[in-house]
Amino acid sequence: MYNAAGTLDKDQLVARYAPLVKRIAYHLMAKLPASVQVEDIIQNGMLGLLDAISRYEEGLGAQFETYAVQRIRGAMLDGLRENDWLPRSLRREMRRIETAIHNLEQVHGRQPTERELAESLGMSLADYQKMLQEARGYQLVYFEDFGSEEEDDYLDRHIVGESNDPLDMLEEAGMRQVLIKAIGDLPDREKMVMGLYYEEDLNLREIGEVMGVSESRVCQLHSQAIARLRSRIASGRDSAMPQAEPRSRRASAA
Repeated sequence: MYNAAGTLDKDQLVARYAPLVKRIAYHLMAKLPASVQVEDIIQNGMLGLLDAISRYEEGLGAQFETYAVQRIRGAMLDGLRENDWLPRSLRREMRRIETAIHNLEQVHGRQPTERELAESLGMSLADYQKMLQEARGYQLVYFEDFGSEEEDDYLDRHIVGESNDPLDMLEEAGMRQVLIKAIGDLPDREKMVMGLYYEEDLNLREIGEVMGVSESRVCQLHSQAIARLRSRIASGRDSAMPQAEPRSRRASAA
């Protein structure tokens, strides 16, 4: 990776790590509104890669890639923030969904269905599912932001960096076990989506092929799963799903 003059060959580094930029961009796209263009994300990511190359002074290898990933993601998120990627009105609507999930869990002692959530919000099932698809960008609000009522831009407060890894923040906040339990309580299809996306690193189209559903349906299930997790963690519940009164369960079963 060095040229004849003994300095880092930036062109070779860019060529080597350009596929990493694209991989991060396409993974990020699944969490963004359809109006966002992947080319813009990649362009911002390449700027982050160049910045990483310019700033990194130690030996290359795995350590550089870890550093580069942070700079690339940071540059992508910076660009999204500048373009006002998610309207606050849509954030408010997603908070309504989270509140409805929490309230229905308390009533029925189980995860509410999509139809129950739509009815509680006073909208048709089709309109509710459309909202879930439009709100896929809301998934950039990672778990450390749960329960926040602040109205300032999320990315201004939580741009990716070495000192604010989401998992670290969850562990510091004592929320790791809550998250594990919340994931375990997800409906089977939503749990499958989360596993294929975060563990198997499949994109939404690939998940749709595995599950035999459309990419838009996978997006809806993913958005709803995130809303359920946010609702559970925001409430700080680390115990079992609340048990409803017998009459409530009978009414639900009916």
